[in-house]
Amino acid sequence: MIVSAPVGDTAHAQGTQRLVDSWQALPAGAPVRLAKTTSNLFRHRDRAGTPGLDTTGLRRVVDVDPAARTADVQGMCTYGDLVDVTLAHDLVPLVVPQLRTITLGGAVTGLGIESTSFRHGLPHESVLEMDVLTGAGQVVTARPDGDDAELFAAFPNSYGTLGYATRLRIELAPTAPYVSLRHRRFDDLDRLCDAVRRLSADGHLDGEPVDFCDGMVLGEREAYLTLGRWAHDVPATSGYTGRDVYWRSVRDRGLDALTTWDYLWRWDTDWFWCSRAFGAQHPAVRALWPARYRRSDVYHRLVSLERRLGAVDRLDRLRGRPSRERVVQDVELPVERTADFLRWFLAEVPMTPLWVCPLRLREPGGPGTAREWPLYPLRAGHTYVNVGFWGTVPSAPGAADGAVNRRIEAAVGERDGHKSLYSDAYYDRATFDHLYGGAAYRAAKRRYDPGGRLPELYDKAVRRA
Repeated sequence: MIVSAPVGDTAHAQGTQRLVDSWQALPAGAPVRLAKTTSNLFRHRDRAGTPGLDTTGLRRVVDVDPAARTADVQGMCTYGDLVDVTLAHDLVPLVVPQLRTITLGGAVTGLGIESTSFRHGLPHESVLEMDVLTGAGQVVTARPDGDDAELFAAFPNSYGTLGYATRLRIELAPTAPYVSLRHRRFDDLDRLCDAVRRLSADGHLDGEPVDFCDGMVLGEREAYLTLGRWAHDVPATSGYTGRDVYWRSVRDRGLDALTTWDYLWRWDTDWFWCSRAFGAQHPAVRALWPARYRRSDVYHRLVSLERRLGAVDRLDRLRGRPSRERVVQDVELPVERTADFLRWFLAEVPMTPLWVCPLRLREPGGPGTAREWPLYPLRAGHTYVNVGFWGTVPSAPGAADGAVNRRIEAAVGERDGHKSLYSDAYYDRATFDHLYGGAAYRAAKRRYDPGGRLPELYDKAVRRA
């Protein structure tokens, strides 16, 4: 691990000015986008010929205050780089999404989640303030109160359609050197969800404190919760950047321990279980695949390349196989509706494993102090479960575009759930506005992007504009 030093306020100011200058250099009325080298979105967008804003000076940590347990971080800084800096102070962000190339600004404007979300909510809930380049071309500082509180509230789940975060001040939490894990098997999905409900209520399960919780569903009679605790001493540690594959260990080991760094990126090496599609989990292939290229951003580039070339579809047609529909989604269900959804999914969609991760809106001042966020309206004081599924399924003959995804959307809606917008969506406009705070969004849009330089959220999420 190579630790970079924070860049400081002067370098940050210079990077922000380059971003603003590149905005001002665009022709009047021209559409605006960021120039990005990586992406964790799964929506195809044709952006050929559209220049991107210069973000080269906005990819680092600005400063860390160990006493206050805060960090000032540039919007395009990846969590991999952020964690390398904060761990040097024995601190981490309250929620660290699973993939190293997710940026802090991306996780806030597009939502993020991880195994601390049952305690700390989503990444935007530990933001204290943020500087945002708005659709009007101005940099404003948004806080929970004050003149730009409306932008602060509407920014999460706006996906860059209200502006781009240039700097975020976030809370940090103390760490320990290790994370001790217990993989607990459930042969009944209702029992699993009951355990999640009890754990989320007070941070304990069966009398034991828990700092981290996520899980994996392999079938109706085989599911796991992984319960983690900070540890200052462990008998031995495992590693999953070499021959071993983390998701298999959940099934094969009852107890485990990882260094904190390895725990945070345990899913990244194999993109959860999706590296199977590239053969990277086959022992012979894995031995030849350089470890530095066994990471989520490399797999994402391979998927993007294959989508452009269409080689797999052509090969399937030559072999007489049906075409396949990409089903890449994360959905949030109320905990009391989760087991029902999981049973429906397992019966209707031929895809496992499924990732499960509990979450609650954060209550920083104790019960009853959670803040609600209009563009992703979860109920305060209520436990939800994120269900993630990523892969492809055979398309039925004559099936409409996105047929399986549309059925999943309907099943989630029937159970009072939501889904993240990083991938394909098919909602009509009225349903979308109902689910994603249409009125609050339009009010913020009128104020912070009056000229319509940035895309509309519905156009970006559903119409792939």
